[in-house]
Amino acid sequence: MSMASSNLQIDSGRLWRDIHDTAKFGATPKGGVKRLTLSEEDKKVRDWFREACLAAGCEVHVDELGDMYALRPGRDNNRPPIGFGSHLDTQPTGGKYDGVLGTLAALEVIRTLNDAGIVTEAPLCIINWTNEEGSRFAPATMGSAAYVGEYTAENILGRRDVDGVSVAAALESIGYRGNEAMGARKLGGFVELHIEQGPILEAENKTIGVVEGGQGIVWYDGTITGFASHAGATPMALRHDALLALSELALAVEQAAITHKAVATIGEIKIENASRNVVPGDITFTIDARSLLTEALDKMDKAFKAAVAEIAARRGVGIELIPIWRKEPTIFNADYVEAVAQASSKLGYASRRITSGAIHDACNLSMAVPTAMIFVPCKDGISHNELEDAKETDCAAGANVLLHTVLKLAGVAGERKPG
Repeated sequence: MSMASSNLQIDSGRLWRDIHDTAKFGATPKGGVKRLTLSEEDKKVRDWFREACLAAGCEVHVDELGDMYALRPGRDNNRPPIGFGSHLDTQPTGGKYDGVLGTLAALEVIRTLNDAGIVTEAPLCIINWTNEEGSRFAPATMGSAAYVGEYTAENILGRRDVDGVSVAAALESIGYRGNEAMGARKLGGFVELHIEQGPILEAENKTIGVVEGGQGIVWYDGTITGFASHAGATPMALRHDALLALSELALAVEQAAITHKAVATIGEIKIENASRNVVPGDITFTIDARSLLTEALDKMDKAFKAAVAEIAARRGVGIELIPIWRKEPTIFNADYVEAVAQASSKLGYASRRITSGAIHDACNLSMAVPTAMIFVPCKDGISHNELEDAKETDCAAGANVLLHTVLKLAGVAGERKPG
């Protein structure tokens, strides 16, 4: 790499303007963004992104699930491109940075290379993955999961939102059901920049998180069948209270997570036919369990089942706990992780090795190609919330690390004077 490319920096102001300009698509009164996937707001940001990529000299292609690929040629276009990017959809109470930072930083990298007249050996490909959030359609990380073969395109196209609208219909309604077959565009690797969505980097005053992997996750659906009875006329000793059984199970879930240095959450609870003066008879609930170790997921599973059996027998209720989804822990490619670490060190940023508590598109991509992630701090670790915030300097630092990581992975073929 020449002196010119080794000292290269992105345009921080330009990236910051892009982040705030795109935040207008789906802006909320509290300063956040509500841009559900394949909505009219999503169409607007996709149109903006397409035009910006074309203006930066990229070819833009769209696959059958709406994933967008902006290709910048390299010197050797027989080599598979280095992919980088993230997503542009948000949660219903989303912020300006989750997903958006990684996608727009990739665009800024391309613009910076154009401005400097740098040609890479391998082509580069910015990707906007469809429905990373999973807040309108299930599953989350939908486009990237289909890309690596976890689902067929047909399976995904038939999924429906709460209003009964299919993915196929939503794609067609906004004009982003592309003609490229899912998975047809092969990549040489993938790098994703993202806000941490947690408090560690900020608490330790670190600018860059060198992400080594992501937690595995198991989702459970649960039901508790007790007996609904009169709240005044049923003695405590004769009750079959589904809520009290769940209360004990919730504490057992917490203890299992603590014991195995993992995390677990009961995020949804519904009392069927709830009434102020009726002992709860039937409850449905969910559990989300996560760990970086497969062994810990297995041990938590055993602990949950043991607690279910004991509590059900003692309280005289039926408890059913069904695992509905499992994703094994992600270990990112060691060479790619090292490229991120070296870029951060070369640029003088304070960094630390870190694992991702959230699932990202990069976690799926790691099943198919060498992959790594870069984290930057977000204020108070808050994300999936309109209060989500990040500093311009941190966003720029992450984009600079992305730039130099991509240059390392793609190789610099040559430089010409701009203009």
